[in-house]
Amino acid sequence: MKQNKQELMETAKIIRKDIVEMLTESASGHPGGSLSAADIVTVLYFNEMNIDPKNPKMENRDRFVLSKGHAAPVLYSALARRGFFDPAELMTLRKINSNLQGHPNMNDVPGVDMSTGSLGQGVSTAVGMALGAKINGQKNRVYALLGDGELEEGQVWEAAMAGAQYKLDNLTIFIDFNGLQIDGNIEDVMNPSPIDKKFEAFGWNVLVIDGHNYDEILEAIEKAKTCKGKPTAIICKTVKGKGVSFMENQAGWHGAAPNKEQCEQAIAEIGGLK
Repeated sequence: MKQNKQELMETAKIIRKDIVEMLTESASGHPGGSLSAADIVTVLYFNEMNIDPKNPKMENRDRFVLSKGHAAPVLYSALARRGFFDPAELMTLRKINSNLQGHPNMNDVPGVDMSTGSLGQGVSTAVGMALGAKINGQKNRVYALLGDGELEEGQVWEAAMAGAQYKLDNLTIFIDFNGLQIDGNIEDVMNPSPIDKKFEAFGWNVLVIDGHNYDEILEAIEKAKTCKGKPTAIICKTVKGKGVSFMENQAGWHGAAPNKEQCEQAIAEIGGLK
């Protein structure tokens, strides 16, 4: 599947509305970082990755690891809208006996390649996946999405060292650089900046883009695919809560669910065809 830019923008609106509605129904979850990552995830699932909803375990599929596992709503919506399961199931988010819990579970959700939630471990797994593909002579690619606050985890940098050491040019990670985490501004909590210089020092190919600009996202992915001998880190400047005015750039919406009135306002602001 390769949607054009206009189609991708419309799909992202559907995903953002799913996120808001899911969290309103569950009265629990993480809207801010799900909304900020929606454009990146939309491009991967509806334009870039070689995946098959009818065969989720296809051996030569591209892999995606949501290292910032608390942003599960954006992944669940993308999988449902891509055809891995019925979108109606989205409204069971975080409910007892639902497959769609607060963090992705690879044993219960079709299309989830790795169970995540403990920050730093997802990107480490992605490095292992990429190394395994290299060893086996496979041509598939591995993608991972990290939060900027997640970079405060030391394990991320161990993974970065390993990725460069083994020349994993089949690995691309996206940093959702929205500047906020649960306790506030990342610079005040534990400043990971300059992020680009750090990954460069660890031996990575580094690209800095607007994480809401589809031309830049698509171009960066193509550049990553042509880079040989090193993994790529795409640092995406984003807005936490993107698309919902009262959530944008507000750390308080990291892990708070909207009420029904707020949901209605958010859906109206996001707009779109459906």
